[in-house]
Amino acid sequence: MIETRSQPDERRLRVLVVDDHDVVHWGFRVLLSKQPWVQGCLAARTGAEALELTRRHRPDVALVDLFLAGESGADVCKSIREASSTTRVLLISGAGRISPYAARAAGASGFVSKDWDAHDVAMAVRMVGLGMTMFPPRSEQPASLLTDREREVLDLIAAGSTNREIAEQLFLSPHTVKEHTSTLYKKLRVRNRAEAVQRAQRIGLLG
Repeated sequence: MIETRSQPDERRLRVLVVDDHDVVHWGFRVLLSKQPWVQGCLAARTGAEALELTRRHRPDVALVDLFLAGESGADVCKSIREASSTTRVLLISGAGRISPYAARAAGASGFVSKDWDAHDVAMAVRMVGLGMTMFPPRSEQPASLLTDREREVLDLIAAGSTNREIAEQLFLSPHTVKEHTSTLYKKLRVRNRAEAVQRAQRIGLLG
């Protein structure tokens, strides 16, 4: 769903790309730099770099990967918005999703998937930079990051259950629960239960 606050104009925008994958990082810079409405394209690979560039250049819009190595794109979004209230943020991910509620709570003006065509991603960046918000209908949002079973395990982890208790409640073997837990950590890019719960809350996987 696109909520417009103003109509697209010919104003040229300063764009900041925040992504820690070299190929994606390079690809977005090339894509956006070629757009006639882009005045300049900055790039950062970490939250600290993004914050420094935001303070120095005050970009109009930042395209931020939801899953950066070792940090949350939602947290980076909050930091950018705190450093520059005029910089609007569009979150993007190829591995999962964030609920519109969680994205808005982080200060984002939209969320798109890396599965979108390059032209569509570029247009989403432009629309957000011009004051619009973009959250696709649920039918067009990326599939949930976790399977239903993984969500059940995550919910029980958040409730403080041990692996053995989870196994008993879900009628699984402790070994199977351990495998689900390991997969959760990999998908969320975390190292332990506490980090898994914190990140899941940030991106809207938990209430």
